[in-house]
Amino acid sequence: MDAVLVRTFLEVVYAGSFVRAAESLHVTQAAVTARIRSLEDSMGARLFVRNRAGASLTPEGERFLPYANTIISAWGRARQSIAIPEGHTERLRLGSEATLWNPLLTQWVSWLEAELPEVAVDASVAEANDLNRAMEEGHLDAVILHRPNYFAGCCVEQLLEEKLIRVQSPLGAEPDIYIDWGRGVEKQYLASLASREQSAYSFNFGPAALQFMLAVGGNGWFRSRVVQPYLDNGRLIRMPDSDEFTYPIFLAYRSGRGESLDRALKGLREVSAINTPWFL
Repeated sequence: MDAVLVRTFLEVVYAGSFVRAAESLHVTQAAVTARIRSLEDSMGARLFVRNRAGASLTPEGERFLPYANTIISAWGRARQSIAIPEGHTERLRLGSEATLWNPLLTQWVSWLEAELPEVAVDASVAEANDLNRAMEEGHLDAVILHRPNYFAGCCVEQLLEEKLIRVQSPLGAEPDIYIDWGRGVEKQYLASLASREQSAYSFNFGPAALQFMLAVGGNGWFRSRVVQPYLDNGRLIRMPDSDEFTYPIFLAYRSGRGESLDRALKGLREVSAINTPWFL
């Protein structure tokens, strides 16, 4: 079966429409339609129902979905197992959220280079949803993130305890700055966190919000490890009598991957225990 057709099928499932799938795959909508039609012909069944809202799976499409994930996972593993650089015995595929690559991912890869030089490494930085999807599809072996998904064959453990604390700039406590830390945080702490609608400035990326606040002033909730150096040098001030919230960092990894991944995970636990400043 053509892996391109199966990958296109999965992209339509995740995107919810042929149009958005075409944008994600950087092809025309007509190409997506032709690929799905070819896949349906080879399967002997209709896989999608198209309407104004987008595209939804038929019962046959629902039954094919787990097999499609398995096909792409096997295809990806096969390609990577073949493309092992000379002088290396295998490859590990690691990932982290954009706000966690420095220092966690970089220190982890540095540890691997020193302690497991025979292992090649693919390091990816992406959004949590993309990392979770890649884990489920078998494209990644381990990821560092705040909101892991749980599925068969995936192990999850808390790597670090992190907190969101409220800080302000010495330039002034105004304006209120809203940072989107995800649905879990927003739902749990809505009573204390300023909402997006109530804030003059909102960001979906913490580092950008922090740089804005350092430049013009204001206040907001930020990860404690990131702002601690700025608290130490006086560029930020902890706001008194303000709540703080847990925002743990998790390690998710595929079980039964082998000795190299086990050793790599042990190395991550070691480097994460080192008190390294989290400068942006």
